[in-house]
Amino acid sequence: MAEQQITIGAQAVRRLLAAGSGDAALVYLYLAAGGRTDAAMQQLRLDARRFEFASATLRQLGLWPEEEKKHLEPAEAPVYTEEDLSREYAAGQEFPNMVGETQRRLGRILSTEELKILLCIYRYLGLAPEVISILVNYCIQRARARGNARMPSIRTIEKEAYRWADNGIDTMEEAAVYVQRQLQMQMKMQRIREILQLGERKLTPGEEKLVCTWLDWGFGESEIRLAYEKTCMNTGGLRWPYLNSILKSWHEQGLTTVRQIEIGDRQPERTMPAKPRQAVGHNDSLTEFERDAIRRMMEKTFDGEE
Repeated sequence: MAEQQITIGAQAVRRLLAAGSGDAALVYLYLAAGGRTDAAMQQLRLDARRFEFASATLRQLGLWPEEEKKHLEPAEAPVYTEEDLSREYAAGQEFPNMVGETQRRLGRILSTEELKILLCIYRYLGLAPEVISILVNYCIQRARARGNARMPSIRTIEKEAYRWADNGIDTMEEAAVYVQRQLQMQMKMQRIREILQLGERKLTPGEEKLVCTWLDWGFGESEIRLAYEKTCMNTGGLRWPYLNSILKSWHEQGLTTVRQIEIGDRQPERTMPAKPRQAVGHNDSLTEFERDAIRRMMEKTFDGEE
């Protein structure tokens, strides 16, 4: 059987290394070699839990084969009523227990309208109670990380729930991997803020989006620090468009490490050597005008000595 060569991009390698999941790397190599997703677990001899975590990790890293997304819209959601809430409470303990857990985490009693939104997340988006519990806790932790003293609103939780549903985050494994990756991203964000010397100032949404893009491109702290230093040297301070243009240029050139940047981004200087000032030597040929000027100067000098 002929050997099959697999080419893996530097960005994919950096994402896999950052994830630190050997199972995810194994599944990625299997799929890159032409393996089928439905046969991966059996072929790689992974149990269901290990395979779920591996596939969830690859989805969060953007390295899983493309799948059609649901893109659920709030405007298309059914309108739930008080009767729907009563039926849900009477149907069993799953929804009431979920409501009680959510109220406990948020530290308050939910209104009827808020309960309807929670029911929509549960029924329309199809998120399991344990996933919703992780979702609520994640929104609380994210608010604290951003310096917000208040608890997130149900509308904020609903918005995040739609994002999870659109990205297929509907199992505990998917939710755990997503939350872990987002927490790692927040830690990286904090370090990038320190590199950019922003002090206590928070990143604006636009700035946060740029930093996420740089990290998705595979750049680490060292590469961003180098780009920041170049920006300061050339502009006198932090200029976000200029900094982004440097990193975008490196990304387009496939330069993702400091070593690659130092070798590949070094532009040869094409400045022409300074033309030396012409000096008159003993063997230089002078024009008639120059010889006449020298003769007059010498005559004037000797006349002055007399």
